[in-house]
Amino acid sequence: MNSDTSCPPDRTISRPLLTERHVARLLLGTLIGRLPNGMAPVAILLLIAEQGGSLAIGGLLCALYGLASAVGQPVLGRMVDRRGQTRVTTAAVLLTTACLLLLPYTNAVAQPALAAGLVVLAGLSTPPLEANLRALWGAVLPDPARRRAALALDTGAQGLIYVAGPPLVAALSALQSPGTAMTLTAVLGLLGASTVLSAAPSRRWHPEATRTGGFLGPLQHGGLRLLFLAICGVGFALGSMNVWAVSMADQHRMTLLSGVIPAALSLGSLVGGVLYGRLRRPARQGAQLRTAAALFALAWVPLAAHPDPIAATALTALPGLFLTALITSAFLTVDALAPTGTRTEAYAWLIAAVGTGQAAGTALAGVLSTHPSSAALPAVGALACLVVLLGARHRLAESVAAHRRGRHRRMPSHAARR
Repeated sequence: MNSDTSCPPDRTISRPLLTERHVARLLLGTLIGRLPNGMAPVAILLLIAEQGGSLAIGGLLCALYGLASAVGQPVLGRMVDRRGQTRVTTAAVLLTTACLLLLPYTNAVAQPALAAGLVVLAGLSTPPLEANLRALWGAVLPDPARRRAALALDTGAQGLIYVAGPPLVAALSALQSPGTAMTLTAVLGLLGASTVLSAAPSRRWHPEATRTGGFLGPLQHGGLRLLFLAICGVGFALGSMNVWAVSMADQHRMTLLSGVIPAALSLGSLVGGVLYGRLRRPARQGAQLRTAAALFALAWVPLAAHPDPIAATALTALPGLFLTALITSAFLTVDALAPTGTRTEAYAWLIAAVGTGQAAGTALAGVLSTHPSSAALPAVGALACLVVLLGARHRLAESVAAHRRGRHRRMPSHAARR
């Protein structure tokens, strides 16, 4: 559903954002529905270990799950843009839930092909809840300032998935079993998706009447391709940071660091989201994007100096403060540039870009984990993002200006039905 419809200013602008109708339900449901993203990889590792498999097997299955999810999101996003949220997302969540429920009853050591098939299918069918939510904000919050605040809060809160999910799996596995943890993972995903899908905005969401993306969809737009490439650098920084945190934990014999350092980044991201959402007069969209990317890159530099554990934890929160502004600006740019009828798919491509970069960062950081330069990898990824955005500066600015002129000349055919 197009979020750029001309609407009168929101008279409830002074109300707390979470008191707006549907906002809290959509946010909470999406967070719960996406918990499997943070829980499933840990549950897979623990499940394989319980079955007597090696860490290499568990790591391979986790990589397959993450890669399949990154591939599946744009595909499902395109299907949502054509068929609507209800049918596509319902089918996806039922399929991924069934696969996750079957995994505890599959011996990955004796039946590796079956286990890999279930993991890949679960990843491919991961419901596009995050992209769906971004597509709903235009209908739920017609006022642009409120919509930007909701997007910032939504983006900042995503880190909670990776703060709460892994410890929950670890605790349940210790108290019960990894199979129980995997079962809970599947149930939570189904519960969260059901909460969102049963909400009125999702049920009433319908595809745009026309589609101008062609076979390539949003990828036909050169500006968007460069933006997705830049955001891969953000994912690279996040993925290499996770491995660096594990390396720090091993080096200092402090296992807790492997979870505390990523949690610090997520906490910084949440705080940054709240602060960014409160900006009354933000800069122009392109300037926001480049400024956030520059600050994000600079914030990683101190970590390359190999700080002690306490300083490393505190310093990791700094990039998080600018991460939400960067990702939110990227989503707003996608919203401005996505061809008609491809918005959900475009959001999904941006999400997939983060996941792809994260996988690459994790892989390279794993190879260089014992090398001193590994601490600089997050800064390298963030710098690559900034360089691409600076190179694409004029192209993105011209594209946004042209697209906005085009939108002022017409009103979406479904706008009157709100």
